[in-house]
Amino acid sequence: MKVIGLTGGIASGKSTVSSILKSLGAVIIDADVVSREIMIKGTDTYNILVSVFGREILRKDGEIDRRKLGNLVFADKEKLNKLNEITHPEIIKRIKDIIEEERKKGKEKAIVLDAALLIEMKLFNMVDEVWLVVVDKKTQIRRLMKRDNLSYKDALNRIKSQMSIEDKMKYADFIINNCKDFNAIKRQVELLWGRFSK
Repeated sequence: MKVIGLTGGIASGKSTVSSILKSLGAVIIDADVVSREIMIKGTDTYNILVSVFGREILRKDGEIDRRKLGNLVFADKEKLNKLNEITHPEIIKRIKDIIEEERKKGKEKAIVLDAALLIEMKLFNMVDEVWLVVVDKKTQIRRLMKRDNLSYKDALNRIKSQMSIEDKMKYADFIINNCKDFNAIKRQVELLWGRFSK
């Protein structure tokens, strides 16, 4: 079973591509979901994050408020690096475990690892191919502001915190252009899937 690494900047359309691939029969591993799971109240990661960043990152129910944590770290590179230092090893370990579990099942043609930080976390070493979703900056900012209810400045900070698309392109085996409509992106994904799944 092969593994596709799906990446792109925040709000580039990775989730759309991931949904299309799921409908075509791929197993999806979403790094954001894994990230949420390792931060659940009571986990070691949760306890470390609260110790490092303080109780102000918590919601009323005691769970981590990812928006508060995001606003804190995306405005401060040192804090972002600390967050990554704490969470990335746990995320990588969990993703490796899930890939191994899916390979043992062996039911699907391919596994898709959907991860915005695929390159930054060196997850590309765990995949057979890297598919990069690209979108123009203006559309990316607009989508991010709408999706996460962010100000222009906060959206820009989150985009700037990630590796540039130009740098990510150096690692990409295939580039999916998400500057048009849904049908255009669907056609691109179906063509790639048809070639990949043979």
